[in-house]
Amino acid sequence: MDASVILIVSACVFLAIGVPVAFALGLSTATTLIFAESYPLMVLLKETFTGIDSFPLMAVPFFILAAELMSGGSLTEVLLRFAGQFVGHKRGGLGYTNVVSLTFFSGISGSALADAAGPGSMLIKMMDKAGYDRSYAAALTASTAIVGPIIPPSIIMIIYALQDETVSVGTLFVAGILPGILIAVAMCAVNFHVSKKRNYKGDGKLPPLREILLTTWKALPAILLPVVILGGMRAGWFTPTEASVVAVFYALVCGKFVYRTLEWKALPNILERSALLSASVLIIIGLSASFAWVLTIEGIPQQMAEWLIGMNLSPWMFLIIVNVFLLVFGIFIEPLPGVMVLAPILAPVAIKLGVDPVHFAMIVIYNLTLGMITPPVGGLLFVTCNVSKVPMSKLVRELVPFLWAHGAVLVLLTFVPALSTWMPRALGFK
Repeated sequence: MDASVILIVSACVFLAIGVPVAFALGLSTATTLIFAESYPLMVLLKETFTGIDSFPLMAVPFFILAAELMSGGSLTEVLLRFAGQFVGHKRGGLGYTNVVSLTFFSGISGSALADAAGPGSMLIKMMDKAGYDRSYAAALTASTAIVGPIIPPSIIMIIYALQDETVSVGTLFVAGILPGILIAVAMCAVNFHVSKKRNYKGDGKLPPLREILLTTWKALPAILLPVVILGGMRAGWFTPTEASVVAVFYALVCGKFVYRTLEWKALPNILERSALLSASVLIIIGLSASFAWVLTIEGIPQQMAEWLIGMNLSPWMFLIIVNVFLLVFGIFIEPLPGVMVLAPILAPVAIKLGVDPVHFAMIVIYNLTLGMITPPVGGLLFVTCNVSKVPMSKLVRELVPFLWAHGAVLVLLTFVPALSTWMPRALGFK
């Protein structure tokens, strides 16, 4: 049997029986190597380690550690107070606080799962106590956590830049700022509609100016972390990988000496959590690399590229087809392996059709990230259900208006390339 057929069929079978995505890709690669008898089984180990043997990839564990240090330094509470003072008094105020807080936290964590499990869980409890429907609070949190991989620093953007050499990590970081803000605005619009319909009231009190200035001053060091990262990269002071190390030291100084809430005795637990999360990400990357190697050797990317080019599609029609394909693909596979497998196939075709590589990268990243809030795989759904204790059925029902809002943002992002390309050009990254 043809190796490519074995690879794809076995991957579908493993995913269908509930094997975690990373191991499904690894097992399907091993199955192909055994039954096709075209390549030695050692290829699986070699390509897995080759996939994570990358200097730019070192940024991933350091950004994860920086986010954990900031969380350990009571950053979540600081950002909650900062966001709440501006929008907490309005109708649906805690919903807006949820969106604004998670958007700011996204500029530190780079991970949707970290946003939902950390500040997201606190916000759900706060909204529940204030009279919001718990399932609505969970849906709002899951939908807003999507901003995590879009606003810099983003782990998935680092991985994408490794797969497509026509874009840089710094360029993608900057390109995600406007789309991330647009997503946050869309989530606020849904919250406005639902809060008006269900009469979710705010506390009705705008804090005095002195309190606002004091809270803003306290939150400033945390908010400035993305600015330090992007500013240092733009100035040429450090590379993205070096920026991740700077972020760790910045987070350590903020937590220990600025906020004075980070205890030395908490560091072992922080390092342990960071190591576990980094290991899980790197396992996905490594096994995805071995899967992608077999695809490449079998010529599947080249055949698909030739087929797409042969259809003589216009750039816009190509983007519409890619959107539909990625939305379906993202339902069944997580964003990181999705980028590893699909970026080398689709990005060269997009470039040949005249699509801006940064614009296309944002479309791919956003599409695959949306898969985190669509069943059956939907990693964000399971995390949010776990921290909120809300049944999956209720959470999915509440998600419907948020999914429509995400769809509207995706349409704008697809047909208005400037949303992705203007800021990198304006700041000199492109």
